[in-house]
Amino acid sequence: MTDPNALDGVMLPEQRQLALGHDAARAAILAQLAEHRLPGAIMLHGPQGIGKATFAFELATTILEATGDEGALRVREQVAALSHPNLSVLRRRPKDSKSYYSVIRVEDVRDLRDTLQQTRGRTGHRIAILDSIDDCNPNAANALLKTLEEPPADTTFFLISHRPGALLPTIKSRCHNVALRPLPDAVLTRIVTESLPAIDAAALDRAVQLAGGRPRRAFETLALAPDSPVGALILWLQGPNAAPISAQLQLADALGANAQGPDMSFAREILNDWMASELREAATQPGQRRRLASATELWEKANALLAEADSVNLDMKQTLVVIFDSVRKHCALSANPVEPA
Repeated sequence: MTDPNALDGVMLPEQRQLALGHDAARAAILAQLAEHRLPGAIMLHGPQGIGKATFAFELATTILEATGDEGALRVREQVAALSHPNLSVLRRRPKDSKSYYSVIRVEDVRDLRDTLQQTRGRTGHRIAILDSIDDCNPNAANALLKTLEEPPADTTFFLISHRPGALLPTIKSRCHNVALRPLPDAVLTRIVTESLPAIDAAALDRAVQLAGGRPRRAFETLALAPDSPVGALILWLQGPNAAPISAQLQLADALGANAQGPDMSFAREILNDWMASELREAATQPGQRRRLASATELWEKANALLAEADSVNLDMKQTLVVIFDSVRKHCALSANPVEPA
């Protein structure tokens, strides 16, 4: 099944099967494998784009090699093609020839459960990868919970999450949680140059600088045109109220022109990172109750608006206008964070 988050010219996680970095997490899980005590479910969580899916497929390949009866090369080929009988992968499924469902549905989880209840196709452990569990709608999440409560024997679930705080606590409690972090610039540089050995030095430096330790963001940066509005968005977020209203209207027009394009995808990550930073700062500094309440409201409103725009195909330009206006109001409040007596 094609990855709905695939980037042109970049290897899919199942094809790469090698996640640079994350050494401590890898060593801990491989120790559990060596001691024959793999958990029934492992949640890999951290910022989007840091290689969690690639890490899951790397571990899946290692486990299938160690517990099966086939050679390493054969296992890797089957994992790359998603054809190994003991590997199941659940992602958002195609809706038609041009688009994907916006969520993982309950019927998708039930299909996975039915597959895992069948006689295994090959000797060895079975692996199920959910990329990502954040995409499960409430019914799908509840169906998954039932499977995790009574997991099949000799099966490990890898649940990939970019936002673990939004998941059902009962799901998280049934997982061995592994936090992955953004990568150092040196590791990120190696990942990019291995995929694009002929990359221009200036383009590489720009991609690494904007990536923030996330390989996916680095590749997204390289896909942007030199005049991409993403750069203007980054500058605008440094002082929204210092710019005229016309600037945010121009940004909304430029970014919203192609709701599914690389500019908009990157812009959404930039916005989420900026709002998350506002939440962290307000939560960790004294006397910031109003700012924290405002940042929380902004986070919830912006993500609800974007989700609604995705689900019912609303005008992304108008959605961005509303979000940018809310950002300005939040920044105005943050500039005068006077707490009531």
